[in-house]
Parts: sequence; C-alpha cells; structure tokens
Amino acid sequence: MKVAVDTNVLVRYLTWDAEEQAIKAATILESGDVIVISTIVLCELVWVLKRAYRYAGAEIVDVVRRLIQTRNIEIDRPAAEVGLQMLARGGDFADGVIRYDADRAKCDRVVTFDQDFARLSASAVELLGIAQNR
Repeated sequence: MKVAVDTNVLVRYLTWDAEEQAIKAATILESGDVIVISTIVLCELVWVLKRAYRYAGAEIVDVVRRLIQTRNIEIDRPAAEVGLQMLARGGDFADGVIRYDADRAKCDRVVTFDQDFARLSASAVELLGIAQNR
C-alpha cells in the first residue's frame, strides 16, 4: 500500500506532543507501507518545527535527513537535499527547494526580494532592487 501523509502527521510523530495522535502517526509511518511525503509537506514541516517548536536549523536538518533516509519513504530526495543544504547554511529550506525546482526547469535565473536567499544562492538568484520614493 502507498500512503501520503500530511504535515500534521509528521509533526505529531517527530515531536510526540500529542501522544494519542503520535501513536497513530507512528503506526502509519512504521507500517512498512510506502509513505509519500510531498515537497510541500516537507516545506511546511520545516516551517512548523522552526517557528512553532523553536528547533534550531541544525536540529531540523538532522531530523529531516533521518526521516527522508527511512527505507519506506518516497520523496523528491534531490529537492529535499538542496533544501537541507540551504537550511544548513542558515537559509530557508523552501528557498533551496525553489532554487532546485528552477534549476530542474532550466531557468536562467530566479528573482527575489529576499536578500538572504540571493546572498546564499550566488549568481543564479537575482535580488530585485526596490526604488526609493523621494
């Protein structure tokens, strides 16, 4: 059987903050079935762990890397790895995924107003300037 999971299932499993739900999540995730985790769910998971649970970037990298290396997990591993690399450098996981998707689509560049994204991505991400009104 192949089962897709939502972000909240992963959060319950990883944080074990609501025992009844965590047990149900563990039953699904440890069942031996193929578990599909979309890239969007991974982006949401990283955001929730960082913002709501105050996990540090290195903790999130470790937790997500262990999760995606589980044998029964089906995921876009290259996108996840680029997101984790960005997160490990102090950036945003989702920005890494955006950069990966742009590269996969053979885009010439990514444009952003996010200074950190541009700084951490070198020349392939262009920071758009904002004109000052005088």
